[in-house]
Amino acid sequence: MSLLEKFSLLGKVTIVTGAAMGLGKAMATALAEAGSHIVIADMNLEAARKTAAEIEAMGVTTLPVHVDVTDEDQVNRMVETVINTFGQIDSLFNNAGIALHIPVEEMPYSSWLNMMNVNLNSVFLVSKAVGQVMIRQKKGTIINTSSMSGIIVNMPQAQCAYNTSKAGVIMLTKSLASEWAPHHIRVNTIAPGYMKTELTKPYFEGNSEMVRQWMELTPMKRPGNPDELGGLAVYLASEASSFVTGSVFVVDGGYSVW
Repeated sequence: MSLLEKFSLLGKVTIVTGAAMGLGKAMATALAEAGSHIVIADMNLEAARKTAAEIEAMGVTTLPVHVDVTDEDQVNRMVETVINTFGQIDSLFNNAGIALHIPVEEMPYSSWLNMMNVNLNSVFLVSKAVGQVMIRQKKGTIINTSSMSGIIVNMPQAQCAYNTSKAGVIMLTKSLASEWAPHHIRVNTIAPGYMKTELTKPYFEGNSEMVRQWMELTPMKRPGNPDELGGLAVYLASEASSFVTGSVFVVDGGYSVW
């Protein structure tokens, strides 16, 4: 097999959570470009259907699925639907997540719990359900979206819940990689820095003092674009990364080096 052939995902099936827009959509598009069929798993079914139609025009099969990734029953039903449709799951990209800027002393406990549910507990639930399938298959790849915030504390915004949830994703990634290596399942995480997406676009267009500080602390002096993560996503989902597991890939324009 040539090097370029190792990057091919032709005929593979990938679930991407939070894939209707933003980073999830960019990752789903990149994986489809490499040949993978894509399951667009999202709370917003209308947006998921629109994204699925756009990606399907690239010549792969797509399946939009409504799912609350914090609900175990819904997650299990999603996995069942995917297996009934495709008969296999080759890759999972856990991307669904939220952010919140609230100082600790002002944070309602309900907000803390919600952050942990969406950003961390969902990764456990979806990975567990898909992992059971991959164990039976004796192969699979899982890619989790964590954040540079899982290894550093951002400034000037207060976001302890977000930072903690993403640090948890990193340790969960390492733990799953260790437990599931005997089953030929590889688990890695991409840790992005400040990315310009639909959700963060207002911050950057507002040219706020907070954004100015972000860019001053980033050696490359700019935010990342979602498609700049696509090559790494394809690498981690493909045979090109066959000896890579339990790794954290920080893509932050250099932010965490200072």
